Amino acid sequence: MIIALDINETLLDLSALDEPFREVFGSDSARRAWFTQMLQLSFVGGLTGAYVSFTEAQEAAFLMLASRQGLDLTFADADAMVDRMTRLPSHPEVPAALRRLKQAGTTIVALANSTQQVVEAQLDFAGIRQYFDAVYSADSIRQLKPAPAAYAMVAKNLGASMADIWLVAAHSWDVSGALAAGCSAAFVARSGEVPSPLGPQPAIVATDLDEVVRELLIRTPTTEAPFGHGSPAR
Repeated sequence: MIIALDINETLLDLSALDEPFREVFGSDSARRAWFTQMLQLSFVGGLTGAYVSFTEAQEAAFLMLASRQGLDLTFADADAMVDRMTRLPSHPEVPAALRRLKQAGTTIVALANSTQQVVEAQLDFAGIRQYFDAVYSADSIRQLKPAPAAYAMVAKNLGASMADIWLVAAHSWDVSGALAAGCSAAFVARSGEVPSPLGPQPAIVATDLDEVVRELLIRTPTTEAPFGHGSPAR
């Protein structure tokens, strides 16, 4: 069993950005509106074949939000806000939950849409990089999740089958993508989120990572050896 963990919202608490967004846009909902717009831009890039990195999508979404509100903001303003993505705390239960997985001998990898540089910085800042055998960025193959190639990249790099991989994420689109690609999946229901009712369903639905880990450890031997050498995809 390989546990592939999404990063933003699944492990890291984006509510740390609420106050900075409130200061700029004057709204408690601005950060969520920005993140939703960012996802839309990145998905459109994937569907049209005009690749857009997560960083580019985040900057563009910030400027779109500003334009809607008639605010005269610049790319420098967008860069300053987006840079905060590398300085997010983990959700409170995350370090202990990852430690339990590591102690059980489970292979743990990060699978993010953010660039390699950003996700490495995120994990370092949150103090949880040491729990991961490898860190993978779908940006490295220019096919972001939920494209099947993003999940297949993990299997290929670790010499495993898709059936060996469990995707853990707080986003229904990520879970749906993993299931469609042939992985198993666990959904972390952060902030009242729910899985999509369409298509295959995640085998685990839990309120936090600690509960997900408890369920995962029931399904895997505690002496499992990691696959491969954990070299990140480039």
